[in-house]
Amino acid sequence: MYLDYYQLTEAPFNITPDPRFLFYSARHREAYDHLIYGITHRKGFIQLTGEVGCGKTTLCRAVLSSLPENVKTALILNPSLTETQLLQAILNDFGLDLKGKGRLSHIEQLNEFLLRQLSEGYNVAIVIDEAQDLDAEVMEQIRLLNNLETDQHKLMQIVLAGQPELLRKLEKDELRQLKQRIMVKAHIKSLTREETAEYIMHRLDVAGAQGRISFDGTAIRLVHKHSKGIPRIINTIADHALIAGFVAQTRVITAREVKRSLKHLEMI
Repeated sequence: MYLDYYQLTEAPFNITPDPRFLFYSARHREAYDHLIYGITHRKGFIQLTGEVGCGKTTLCRAVLSSLPENVKTALILNPSLTETQLLQAILNDFGLDLKGKGRLSHIEQLNEFLLRQLSEGYNVAIVIDEAQDLDAEVMEQIRLLNNLETDQHKLMQIVLAGQPELLRKLEKDELRQLKQRIMVKAHIKSLTREETAEYIMHRLDVAGAQGRISFDGTAIRLVHKHSKGIPRIINTIADHALIAGFVAQTRVITAREVKRSLKHLEMI
């Protein structure tokens, strides 16, 4: 609706996890660096947590797209899996044809794949998103996968990305062995008001705004107040504020446009 008016090349506030739009706040940059370090240095288990909508999935995709060419990766987005289904999903994501139907045959096939990658100079990393929704039995299977190793190397690096509920789940007695094996931890926080302003301008720039659109100070304060600095909510409010700006034929988004956005979203 507003792309032509604002001369944008694409929508700036889509909620899809596109790494090009990732804004590196101090905590996002720290988390990114931790994940890159954990994977490239073969640290085994890596933990990433953050509130809903803080950008965990986008950050993971940015990490996967930035890893060296000698790192082969898999991304598991559906946590509602049995132990066998998880193994099948991992093998499928690595492009392997399943051999056998049982869990043991899948583990053997995965181990053969990992040893082959190591012999050819490759590292292997798996990102499991929404890990807080994994059953305890599946998480125990994940721990056992980490036992696939040589005397010198972890054959597979596993990133568990999830909401704070993941931390509480890992406190359970039956998962203490998994918790003890997590060598790298990172947590994403919501954005400050200053970071919210930078975040909005960053996404506008990526979408081709070239300074033609701005959110004034009053608009930023309202967006931050009602989003609590959570990127996904910022996107929703800002997107509707641009629609209001298009209707008003203005390229400076003020409190008036944000209030119209909030009213439309039934947030006030």
